[in-house]
Amino acid sequence: MRARSDGPILVVDDDPKIVRLVTLYLERAGFRVIGAGDGRSALEAVARHRPVLVVLDVMLPGLDGLTVLEAIRRAADTPVVMLSARGTADDRIAGLAGGADDYVAKPFSPAELVLRVTRVLDRARRGGARGSEPVRLGDLEVDTARHRVTIAGRPVELTATEFRLLAALIEAGGHVLTRARLLDLVYGALEDEVMDRTIDVHIGRLREKLGDPAVSSRYVVTVRGVGYRAGTGSEVAS
Repeated sequence: MRARSDGPILVVDDDPKIVRLVTLYLERAGFRVIGAGDGRSALEAVARHRPVLVVLDVMLPGLDGLTVLEAIRRAADTPVVMLSARGTADDRIAGLAGGADDYVAKPFSPAELVLRVTRVLDRARRGGARGSEPVRLGDLEVDTARHRVTIAGRPVELTATEFRLLAALIEAGGHVLTRARLLDLVYGALEDEVMDRTIDVHIGRLREKLGDPAVSSRYVVTVRGVGYRAGTGSEVAS
């Protein structure tokens, strides 16, 4: 079967049986796959092989999965699907708010994992292909075609999730988006238990990177009791 992506998918788990199982199903779906059994090996594989997506277990020897995720996010916007036996709402929020693109709890269906991986990759490709002309909000410029954000010409480094969130707000044209709608646009369909808190954490981090604190929101405006909308680049929120 022809490979469906230019680079490999990296599967990281300290259980070799899980690595083999996930690899089998992903290869059947047409992906190239490489494996790693710990956090340091995972980061070395990311640097060496530049995977198109990482399936990353949370509980790893040495560097845990959340630490590995943080290191990946500092270097690239590579999509990451977290995989963990710790499937509580708080665990999922921690993974998603840390920059993961999806979160699958163990025990899991390998077929469902393949579907989620495919969905995340498709969403990443669509995000990179959207739009043709940059959009300006005051001195903020968002170029969805090139996946680039600048403020007064200065580049702003956003994670893939933060970029999708900002792009969704801008594409709404000033209309208010509820947290539920933003979660659907950014992640796709997810369980109700990871709703509001995940989006609020992302909004906070996005504002921090834009130099846009909640008391003077020029770019991301809170509509109390409803959700968020894009600002004009000059307004001040009450």
